[in-house]
Amino acid sequence: MVAVEELVGHHSLALAGVHLPQPAAEIRWVATSELPDPSPFLEGGEVLLTTGLEMRQWRSQWKGYVARLAARKVVALGFATGLTHRTVPTGLIAACRHEGLNVFEVPRETTFVAISHTLASMKETDAEHAARRSLEAQRQLTQTALRRDDPAALVSRLADIVDGAATLVGRDAIEPTGPARAELDPALVASEVDRLRPQGLRAATSIQTGTATLVVQPVGLTGPPVGHLAVYLPHRVTDRERTAIATAVSLLSLAAQTRLERRDADRRLRARALELLVDADARTAAIVLEARSDRGAALPKHVVIARVTGPDDALRDALESVEDSVSLAARVREELWLAGTPVAIDQHMPAIAARGLLGGVGSPTTIDDARRSWTNAGHALASATPAAPVVWWERLVNEGAMAVLDDDRAAAFATSFLARLDDKELVRTLSSFLHHHGSRLKVAEELGIHRNTVGNRIAQIEAALGRSLDDPQVRVNAWIALQVATGSA
Repeated sequence: MVAVEELVGHHSLALAGVHLPQPAAEIRWVATSELPDPSPFLEGGEVLLTTGLEMRQWRSQWKGYVARLAARKVVALGFATGLTHRTVPTGLIAACRHEGLNVFEVPRETTFVAISHTLASMKETDAEHAARRSLEAQRQLTQTALRRDDPAALVSRLADIVDGAATLVGRDAIEPTGPARAELDPALVASEVDRLRPQGLRAATSIQTGTATLVVQPVGLTGPPVGHLAVYLPHRVTDRERTAIATAVSLLSLAAQTRLERRDADRRLRARALELLVDADARTAAIVLEARSDRGAALPKHVVIARVTGPDDALRDALESVEDSVSLAARVREELWLAGTPVAIDQHMPAIAARGLLGGVGSPTTIDDARRSWTNAGHALASATPAAPVVWWERLVNEGAMAVLDDDRAAAFATSFLARLDDKELVRTLSSFLHHHGSRLKVAEELGIHRNTVGNRIAQIEAALGRSLDDPQVRVNAWIALQVATGSA
């Protein structure tokens, strides 16, 4: 970029600034015209050079002339003196002051061709300098990425290069960094990321606010974005900075893809290790886990297995939320399996339930007996419902056998069992008999009947059932039938 002040101040041209209200305005090219209205032939961004040949008698006409140039976005007017005009006309200077247009004097000795050649040379030098700076920025970013497998270091380097701020939004979020981090608006970044995320890797944005710029670009090579890079610049973006941002996005995307591939491989290893655990081969499971790139802590000596079911997307999200904080987690056989300490498993189950998933938690066991915990987790999972999405096996055991019975089958069993006792008094007697552990005296006292009557009723019950109540299995069956009938009444 070559600014007006740089051209005017070039030592070889001897130009003189008459009025330069916008000295930093960028020059696109130089145009020469003696027309009273050259604006139809201009595109904006030019320095217009003229000798004022057709304007010798102008007085009030300067105002309209300059207004048309300003409307066309001409950045400066170079007025040659010593030919048609001895000095820059005062009317022209007044009009330029009114429109805020740069104007400078071109002395007789300086040709318009010399000005054009000088600008071309300056632009070429500036382009070479910009190219060198872009290459240097790319080199710095690439070296940072190669030296440190740390996205935060790369984002920080980018923020320093653009003299602004940068942040990464997504699963591997990075806090805002850089000299202008206090000026970055997190709410604006979040809203732009939310807007762009559904559009995938093709969606990016650049927001201009005054002289500042916010650039948001997706990070990733395939599939949905793994994150979004947001870069804040307190100024307009230059080509060098665009190149730096694009380079950072490419490097972050390559690193993210590498991490994804490594993570997928690690997940396959964890899934295999879990299968080996539940197949009672803890030793081989430990060997498999040694092959992971993300080697964590060794498996605890005592573990709890949890099994979770539900929609694929919810299971995927749940896995991402827990895989770094429990000993072992993986998708296996269309379920999500977790292995860890009781405390770690218990901490994660409420969040899993909040995702609309169903979970069963087995009993604590030694690592060599993990299959028992896995089996019990399956029994607990079978009892889970949307109303009670997470079930702990130990709590089921404490609640008794009724907690593990299928409701429909239990109801059918109770109906069939008690149908043999067509007298309600017999059912009452049976219930009291079981409650008092077979004490006929206590049954008589509770029901207010004679002991002989109790004996007669017990005989009738046994005859109806076809088995003696002294048989423990008969008592268990009778107790379950009565519990189900009472609970459903």
